[in-house]
Amino acid sequence: MSLNCGIVGLPNVGKSTLFQAITSAPAEAANYPFCTIEPNVGIVNVGDKRLLDIAAIVKPEKVLPAAVEFVDIAGLVKGASKGEGLGNQFLGHIRQVNAIIHVVRCFEDADVIHVEGRIDPIEDIETINLELALADLEVVEKRLGNLAKLLKSNNKEVVKNAKISQPALEKLKMFLSEGTVARKVDLSAEDLLSISDLNLITLKPILYLCNIDEESLTEKNENVEKVKKYAEMDGAQTLCICGKLESEIASLESQEEKLEFMEAAGIADSGLTFLTKVAYDMLGLRTYFTAGVKEVRAWTFPEGAKAPQAAGVIHTDFEKGFIKAEVYHYDDLMRFGSETKVKEAGKFRIEGKEYLVKDGDIVHFRFNV
Repeated sequence: MSLNCGIVGLPNVGKSTLFQAITSAPAEAANYPFCTIEPNVGIVNVGDKRLLDIAAIVKPEKVLPAAVEFVDIAGLVKGASKGEGLGNQFLGHIRQVNAIIHVVRCFEDADVIHVEGRIDPIEDIETINLELALADLEVVEKRLGNLAKLLKSNNKEVVKNAKISQPALEKLKMFLSEGTVARKVDLSAEDLLSISDLNLITLKPILYLCNIDEESLTEKNENVEKVKKYAEMDGAQTLCICGKLESEIASLESQEEKLEFMEAAGIADSGLTFLTKVAYDMLGLRTYFTAGVKEVRAWTFPEGAKAPQAAGVIHTDFEKGFIKAEVYHYDDLMRFGSETKVKEAGKFRIEGKEYLVKDGDIVHFRFNV
């Protein structure tokens, strides 16, 4: 299961700079709007100390971390939902991601042009949210217009789903037309399932990523405080990253140089580590490991997955032909020092189809197809 995050925001808030720093992938960054048209995509390995700890004991031929895909989507502007600034094209890219990272400018810099000629993070957020809500409104209205046809379908499931979705769609239309994002609308699990194929942008989990200056790493930033307050009301999370500093770290060649630079700057970890952790939490994702002499590997799975579904992350055959899971936990491996000693301590278990896989489990799946 891959984690796919779209980075959005107004032009010149630092999206492409942050993307380049986080992914070390080339992203066009310039001091003018719409320098990014096609989305830049970067695949980033997830830093997880547990993976390295397991590998130190197992000593495999290969170590394979989990990966996150970051998509740098061009800056949106007022009127994007109506096609302004190539808006329709950009909105189409946003629909394809699992979660949204909304970069908000919280720094002052006369040399970097703001598209509206001022620094106001809340107005920036509301500009983007309004455009996304209006884009979703168009999708909802189109489905409502097709409901009569769906209700006459010969397929009973289609008719049933149309009946369930109708009140949810009408409620969404009312809120979205007022510029209120869909995640603020009170919808039941059944409602959400009935409209899941619409892939509404404003139902996606969102993180407000405050792009700050270096001074704000140690001093209070009023713009950040405003964003945090807004995010709390929006049911969203916030994270602060200094794009300029992250860019400097990314430009260093060796890991040793990066660690020395971060220590000098008083940074315990890179922005990427924090960002991937928050993104995982937003999407309810967890990690299990497979460990053998050939490879030690991290796998991403949704929290609450049972053993067969978690096995399916590796390959669909693992889920279809699931027999059992041989399981022990990272904590026990660290405590006892080897798989053999974990077994001797009685911490190695055989689990069946109803087992709920836990974050940090080390698993070997038995299957037959």
